Amino acid sequence: MILKNNKSILLTIAIFISSSFLSVSAQQSELYKYSNGEGIQIANDNGYLIKIKTYVQPAFETRWNTDTISDDNYDRFRIRRLRLRFDGSDENSKLNYRLQFNFGGVSEVGNATANQIALLDAFVRYNFERRFQLTFGQRSVVATDNRELSMTSTTLQLPERSRVTSSFTTIRDFGLFLRKDIRFRNISRLRNYLEITTGDGRNNFFNKDFGGLKFGGRIDYLPFGTFTNMGQFRTVDIMRENNHKLVVGVNYSYNNGISSRRGRYSGDILYNDSLGSTLLPDYIKYGFDFLYKYRGFSALGEFVSTNANVPDGIYERVRNDGSTSTEFLVNGEPVDVKDYVKNRLMLGQGYNIQMGYLFKNLWSIDARFTHLIADEFSFLNNGLYYNRPNYYTVGVSKMFDKSYSYKIQASLTLVELDENGLSRDFNDNYINGEEIYFRLITTIAF
Repeated sequence: MILKNNKSILLTIAIFISSSFLSVSAQQSELYKYSNGEGIQIANDNGYLIKIKTYVQPAFETRWNTDTISDDNYDRFRIRRLRLRFDGSDENSKLNYRLQFNFGGVSEVGNATANQIALLDAFVRYNFERRFQLTFGQRSVVATDNRELSMTSTTLQLPERSRVTSSFTTIRDFGLFLRKDIRFRNISRLRNYLEITTGDGRNNFFNKDFGGLKFGGRIDYLPFGTFTNMGQFRTVDIMRENNHKLVVGVNYSYNNGISSRRGRYSGDILYNDSLGSTLLPDYIKYGFDFLYKYRGFSALGEFVSTNANVPDGIYERVRNDGSTSTEFLVNGEPVDVKDYVKNRLMLGQGYNIQMGYLFKNLWSIDARFTHLIADEFSFLNNGLYYNRPNYYTVGVSKMFDKSYSYKIQASLTLVELDENGLSRDFNDNYINGEEIYFRLITTIAF
């Protein structure tokens, strides 16, 4: 019930963070520290700390098809991300909080746009002890998404996250997030995550909340101890680990009543029973992944699988304008209701493997292979946005320091299209051959 009334709760969190900032500012304070890429830290005499950081990522992208004329090319200049983040803690570091905004108007995975300022994070975290913490509010869902999404945006190995990430991730949600670390005598560590969230993604407090809660968890095992300088959450081995570092993990989530394709939004896709009451499918996701680093070399591997439980009794679908229909068609042909429901969800499997090497002069060369397997009925078969099984990417990056404060990255991706010729370009034309993506992005962090 608490999670269902999160609009007022989120407002309370925002007020708490703002008042804490004013409290630090009102007391005697000093510029404690500035680090490139890590922001400004302001502390007062009582040990209260505020950290402010921001970064911007101007980007260029072009796409073309090897079997069509150049007029079908797709070019885009944009601000990929423009973030402003406030972090704070009390004198004992027992209580932490964060407020983060995105002014870039682009989704985290880059395949959707928005015209409004986006609230990304608004949460309070309490540290019961050094390795046991509870977070409440809106934040990224580390436990139930694949590992690449836990990587900080400024530290990505390539200009964009993989197609596995954009296809299956929830990205952010609102709820309770529990983490417990267990350290063994041989320095190995077990990290346990548990999440209970709304299951409707970020900012769902602006809309009616549909369905039930989402339950998920993750277990990570680090056989050689923790990575240097938060390296587990940064793709590139910029610290050039002197010892082998590895984390392997498994994750699982159950979304009880999903109202969008993968749980990012609330109310996008709705169904009713014969009495007009909302009746929704359940969405199940699981996967396993690993990250390895050693002396500049890094490797990331991921597997994700999703499926859905569609209840009996769905009688009608709700259109975008609020009207209803009892017609259930796929490609213009009537299908079973359950197949229609599945056809609007992101159902199937995805594999992603990438690796790279960072030279001592901070040049990096990287490569990635991503493979998607769509279920028979799945939105992964949509010819405009998906229906492309294989992605081959090579990239090169130049970092100008070890703080990720300034870097330039470029990549080239070869995309294999649907073998039945059902893939379409942005002009809605059916295309053959292959697609080629070129991306260039610059990160400037303060």
